[in-house]
Amino acid sequence: MNENNKSTTQETDTLKRVWAYLKPEMRVFLLAILAMGVVAACEGIIPKVVNDLLDKGFGGAYAGKLWHVPALLTGVALVRGVSQFASGFLLAQISNRVLLRMRMQMFSRMLQAPALFYHRNTAASLINAVIFEVNQVLQILTGVLITLVRDSLTVVALLIYLFYTNWRLTLVVAVLLPVIGFIMSRVNRRLRRLNRDHQALTNTAAYVVEEAAGGYKVVKLHGGETYELSRFEAMAERLRGYSMRMAVAGGLNQPVTAFLAALALSVILTIAMVQAQGNQTTVGGFTGFVMAMLLLISPLKHLTDLNQPLQRGLTAAEMIFGLIDEPIEPQTGGLPLDRAQGDLVFNDVGFRYGDAGRPALNHVSFRAAPGEVVALVGPSGSGKTTLVNLVPRFFDPTEGRILLDGQSIDKIALVDLRRQIAFVSQDVVLFNDTVAANVAYGVHSHEQIDMARVERALAAAYLTEVVKGLPEGLETNIGDNGMKLSGGQRQRLAIARAIYKDAPILILDEATSALDSESERQVQAALESLMVGRTTLVIAHRLSTIENADRIVVLEHGRVAEHGTHAELLAASGLYAGLHRIQFATQD
Repeated sequence: MNENNKSTTQETDTLKRVWAYLKPEMRVFLLAILAMGVVAACEGIIPKVVNDLLDKGFGGAYAGKLWHVPALLTGVALVRGVSQFASGFLLAQISNRVLLRMRMQMFSRMLQAPALFYHRNTAASLINAVIFEVNQVLQILTGVLITLVRDSLTVVALLIYLFYTNWRLTLVVAVLLPVIGFIMSRVNRRLRRLNRDHQALTNTAAYVVEEAAGGYKVVKLHGGETYELSRFEAMAERLRGYSMRMAVAGGLNQPVTAFLAALALSVILTIAMVQAQGNQTTVGGFTGFVMAMLLLISPLKHLTDLNQPLQRGLTAAEMIFGLIDEPIEPQTGGLPLDRAQGDLVFNDVGFRYGDAGRPALNHVSFRAAPGEVVALVGPSGSGKTTLVNLVPRFFDPTEGRILLDGQSIDKIALVDLRRQIAFVSQDVVLFNDTVAANVAYGVHSHEQIDMARVERALAAAYLTEVVKGLPEGLETNIGDNGMKLSGGQRQRLAIARAIYKDAPILILDEATSALDSESERQVQAALESLMVGRTTLVIAHRLSTIENADRIVVLEHGRVAEHGTHAELLAASGLYAGLHRIQFATQD
């Protein structure tokens, strides 16, 4: 299949999918089409009224009854206006319902997508798709659809009148349609390619803005304003170039159509004068014909101008459907699990990221007994974070398996598995909501929050006095990602969330590495109360924080290099002992 056929097939499939969203709204859609049909009929009545007025109004059958004409014209204008408003309102109602469905499907699929999806897509591109690109489809569902249906019906109504009035002149007008169609098909392929490239560049430009805004401290501290400005300027300049190419390609339709219309008008005038000499037409008939033809030019122009917004809309629809079709996380397991004991076994686990050469994990085996604290240490890139990401099944092992209470975790219902796990990381994620809502996040809705349980969680995280000092206490909004709190307070709020969840398994990923000494002391105390009675996997670079762990597993290049207690590993004088000496020598 060549590129043209492939592109046409893709366009057809996309339009079919858009139509599938419209089908449930068929009743309202038919009412909208009926209203647009009335508008089109009104367009055809006007030249007929003018025809009769000129032929019969001046000394003819309308003599003494001329009040019929303004009354009829006023009535037609009123009916046309009401019908036009009704059609626009009904189509807006349909399109907004469809857009709501699309947005909800996109966001739902995004939430259900596997972790690898977030590695492939930037936050900027997802925001652009869910919030902005869907509005391009709005152009199809409203502007394009209104133009396509209403102006097509108007063209048909006027052509019927023209053919009825003077079929010879109408044939000249009819020649325009296939010529315009041919021009549109020639422009179509270039517009489609330009729209796709423009969309990809828009996502890249959005990502540049996202990086500069998110890393503003680094940008300002390192004097990166000039670099970021030049980077964005390059992207903006490329966007401008593509926009101009799209404007040129899309702008060809209108002047060519206008030229063809002027050419046709010249031919029609010539033929009409010949017919007038042979008494084959009247003044009223010719005037009505020219008026109908002039009324025909505007909807024809609208129809020829449809190509550019249609191509933009189709490109956006492809992106939207691509997100909607994104595969969700594998739901292989179905075994229910109320509350686990917390017996975790890693059995010969291996993992490889895509086509990466060296595996991130290779034959990793160890056990974390219920209530046991197991620390994972090792140099950067040794596979610690990858390992803990396998427990909640953000990724699945490519080799071996992980057992929870003797059952392979891929056999357990995913929602039940994740309910058993609480996670606290150095990269704290808080939501632009109240303190209480952040603590109870995911466990209870706003209406169901157990405030006594929230207060107990905050007390265990040493945040009671902090929250009392906030303007509205538990109901204080903490801002975007907890910006109204200090680093240590944000970390302890994340710990309070884990305490509220009360899961039997706890994962701590560098939970104190970014804190000052005072904040670290408070957070460490909160963590110690959190770890009681829970199976805990701890990733820590600061070895002083895991000296009391029941067991320490040392990873190197994705393998278990050694394991044992703190004292046993120091005595073995292996990798752990070397890391320990380096850290404490640096601190001294």
